[in-house]
Amino acid sequence: MVAATGLAVGVAVPVRAQAVSATEIGAGATVVLAHRGFWGPELGVARRSGGSGRFAFAAACGDYGRALGIRLAATAQFLLRPGERSGVGPYGGLGLAFVGSGGARGASYLTALLGVDQGPGARGGWYAELGLGGGVRLAMGRRFRRFPSWWPH
Repeated sequence: MVAATGLAVGVAVPVRAQAVSATEIGAGATVVLAHRGFWGPELGVARRSGGSGRFAFAAACGDYGRALGIRLAATAQFLLRPGERSGVGPYGGLGLAFVGSGGARGASYLTALLGVDQGPGARGGWYAELGLGGGVRLAMGRRFRRFPSWWPH
């Protein structure tokens, strides 16, 4: 019984060290190459509740077919190495996006993306994404992360 308890505690500590929750705020630029292209600055917020999952929301405002437009996206993402403090951590995701402007009817799309985060377990770093949905989407920027107080700096 004592050995089983010791084994459970020994396994639980490394698992907790990898299952870190975080709140992320990002700023960058996005470009969608399509019949009606979109480009502009993008702001995003994401929540990692622990483990490898992240739910993200991004809003961009910019040029949509030569008019002022907006692009909203919500994605569920899977991080392959969420605790890495250096190097890059790849991730992928699926979601929904809406693009529209005052002069044109908007459109909704299912989206898929692949991306990399610089140090996803660090307090901040750059990111780059390639996505599909309503065209080919390219995005780059910087993310700032807030971790629990027990997470090493």
